Amino acid sequence: MRLLLKSLGPGIITGAADDDPSGIATYSVAGAQFGTKLLWTAPLTWPLMTAVQIMCARIGMVTGQGLAANFKTRFPSWLLGVFVMALLVANTINIAADLAGMADAAEMLSGVNSHWFVVLFAIMITWATVRLQYRQIANVLKWLVLVLLAYPITAFVVGADWGQVLRDTLVPSMPRTRGEWSTVVAILGTTISPYLFFWQASEEVEEEKAAGQSTLVQRRGATLKELDMRNIDVGIGAFFSNMVMFFIILTTAITLNRHGITHIETSRQAAEALRPLAGKFAATLFTAGIVGVGFLAIPTLAGSAAYAFAETFGWRQGLDKQLKRARAFYALILLSTAVGVGLNFAGINPVKALYWTAVINGLLAPFLLVAILFIASDKKLMQGQPSPRLGWTVVAITTVAMFAAGIAMFVV
Repeated sequence: MRLLLKSLGPGIITGAADDDPSGIATYSVAGAQFGTKLLWTAPLTWPLMTAVQIMCARIGMVTGQGLAANFKTRFPSWLLGVFVMALLVANTINIAADLAGMADAAEMLSGVNSHWFVVLFAIMITWATVRLQYRQIANVLKWLVLVLLAYPITAFVVGADWGQVLRDTLVPSMPRTRGEWSTVVAILGTTISPYLFFWQASEEVEEEKAAGQSTLVQRRGATLKELDMRNIDVGIGAFFSNMVMFFIILTTAITLNRHGITHIETSRQAAEALRPLAGKFAATLFTAGIVGVGFLAIPTLAGSAAYAFAETFGWRQGLDKQLKRARAFYALILLSTAVGVGLNFAGINPVKALYWTAVINGLLAPFLLVAILFIASDKKLMQGQPSPRLGWTVVAITTVAMFAAGIAMFVV
């Protein structure tokens, strides 16, 4: 048990951050529109997400650098620029959506106008990101993972036909319409998401720096024990992420869809609709979870783009550095958060764009995965420790599946 607890770190934080307010909205849309028909996506995406995140973790641990820094050594600068700019745009919209979701949830719980909470949450998160050391931030984020338990509890409070749930979970129902295919792409894009790739690799570097390995030479290579511990960490994080996804789809399916409420656009609408159908306790749990996971996800979203840009353009970087020693790195974190706040005040509803942001992530992710596969199989770059054949094969299958889902969305 001590070994297990010691192994928990970037993997479980990354997995939990995957269930951000924008992800909750996407899963709620899936449950409300299609009932339990898409429950099979949760057990399917667990091994796929696990394999992808383990590969990204291995790249960071073995090379001692983040993804963008490794891409820089193997791909044209213009292609890397396209990747990091797309990441920044998608992440900023996600930050706006997450702030909106958190603020709406806080308004439901307190009655105070949500705009106040948008500003308050943005200030709290950016202050903690800039002022606290990496180890302090990581410890706080690990404890915030516990808020995810609100969603399985909500599902059991509501009650379900577990026989039907089991059938829809184990027997996939293939999408037949463009709407179903776009929802599958959105689920894949918000579960196997590009920002998680960059965050996972960069946090492995941060872990090594925190352990005293300050130079690139010191960080290169990893022991089998270190790799095994990270595999456990990532596997547990991905399991929790997909378990929560499963229960959000289930909760909204057995309440909203069952009662004919199929068109929702925000996590707030899902929570409000739950109240008369599932009771105040279930709705409060669902709502409180949105606020908690927002605090977990926004630093991950802002940080992953900042790491990608810093590695691309050679900026000083790291959550362990003071503001004056990594000005550009922190400036990008502050900028993306500020733009997210601005979108909430500009009359643009970022949450309405959320679903399609998830779709964009689903279309971008397989191109990034191709690049990750090249890096992970490069024996020289990986210090003679390339990804195992099984992991490489699973990530390749994931890449093909995401390409196929994206194509199907347009041609069905």
